[in-house]
Amino acid sequence: MDKIHFVEAPTNFYMGAQIDPATGKTVEDAVIYYDSRDLMTHGVILGMTGSGKTGLGITLLEEAVMDNIPLLIIDPKGDITNMLLAFPEFEGQYFQDWISEDDALVQGESLESHAEGVAQKWKNGLAQWGIDNERIQEYRRSSRFSIYTPGSEAGLPISLLSSFEAPEEGFEGNEEMLREQISGIVTAILGLVGIRADPLEDREHILMSNIFEYHWRNDSDLSMEELILQVQDPPFEKLGVFSIDDIFPRKDRFKLAKRLNNIIASPNFQSWLHGEPIHIPSLLYTPEGYPRTTIFYIAHLNEAERQFMITLLLEGVYAWMRNLEGTSSLRALVYIDEVYGMFPPTENPPTKRPIMRMLKQARAFGVGMVVATQNPKDIDYKGLSNCGTWFIGKLQTDRDKERVLEGLSSAEAHMGLSTEDIDRILSGLQNRQFLYHNIHDEGTPALMQTRWAMSYLRGPLTRDHITRLMANQSQWMMQQQMQDEPRVKQKEAHQGKQVAGPARM
Repeated sequence: MDKIHFVEAPTNFYMGAQIDPATGKTVEDAVIYYDSRDLMTHGVILGMTGSGKTGLGITLLEEAVMDNIPLLIIDPKGDITNMLLAFPEFEGQYFQDWISEDDALVQGESLESHAEGVAQKWKNGLAQWGIDNERIQEYRRSSRFSIYTPGSEAGLPISLLSSFEAPEEGFEGNEEMLREQISGIVTAILGLVGIRADPLEDREHILMSNIFEYHWRNDSDLSMEELILQVQDPPFEKLGVFSIDDIFPRKDRFKLAKRLNNIIASPNFQSWLHGEPIHIPSLLYTPEGYPRTTIFYIAHLNEAERQFMITLLLEGVYAWMRNLEGTSSLRALVYIDEVYGMFPPTENPPTKRPIMRMLKQARAFGVGMVVATQNPKDIDYKGLSNCGTWFIGKLQTDRDKERVLEGLSSAEAHMGLSTEDIDRILSGLQNRQFLYHNIHDEGTPALMQTRWAMSYLRGPLTRDHITRLMANQSQWMMQQQMQDEPRVKQKEAHQGKQVAGPARM
């Protein structure tokens, strides 16, 4: 492949180069640029393991960082944390700490020698795509990179169970939106104790939703402790026209309260009570207004815990977003890697509703969403009809390809390709090659080769790796909390409220 020459320009993401389907080679000077504003109609990345899906996702995120777009990233496997492995120089000493010793042994090399080889490989790969060390350093300077590990002290702590804050905009006039938010939060909490409750049928869900609404209508925050106590003794006497005791006897409410209490009584959940609260503006920007790249590493969580954490985060994004003015520019990007189990076609986990709402409504507020998965069958295609950009890589089975073709059938008129054409292109894809379709780009569909990632694609990081990466930020956060906590306690005491958690950054 000849060296690629690209032009650096605002809002233009440098994604790769166009490939001639007939020859399989890159087309001269046919650089693939992606307008960041097109992400306001969201995107999806599909591809089996080894297809280059992670590299494409990280490339997209790197370009967003270069464009000063704040990012919220959900990382179920630990692959996207590789974004922090962009090094000062192409020298083995920087790569060595992140190289797998097993890889060096397989190559019959010492760790030092293998690291030098990897560093040279990365340097040569980037040079072929016209990327030098200066651009990598610009990328490193363009954002504050942070990794949060809910339920673990490996990275930065995030408090999920300390407080459910009342909406800043008030309840009156926002009933429909806030009831949807409450429903999602209650569904996720009940999921933590193994209860799959219907919002319209099950008394557990109805009672807890009414407790939330009671507090939020009165502009009052609700802590997990208060929620548990008020499940036993609600601050109201009726649910609808019936007495609470008739619908949900006290002894049964006590059983539910005990199950909820087990969450915060468990030593495993103590780390869920401490750390920075889910305050979306603080997760997107530093106090000085500097954009952040905030990664939520959740590889260590079980399915119920993941559902809970993701639901709270997305409900927080939705609540923040609804208070924004409209814009024609991309204000922030939410990226979900490996969306398996979060957005299935036939089930309704807690995460499905907020993802669907984001796909349908976030565009008006300048918030984009990109989801990635290796199994097309894991995605609700009705929701993805709201996605304007598709990156389709090598797929594992013919059934996967059929699902993709089914999902794209409604877009055939825009794509200018028949199902047979798409089928033929998908069947011939190689690693790091994607069929790229963007409803805003008349030059698509196109066959593209992704550029070389600036970040070292080491593979999933462990919690030990993350501890090392976040050591300085963890120390700084502890110092800030120690400085801010007395002031916050004084303020909250003046307002007659008990402090729910550490001060916001």
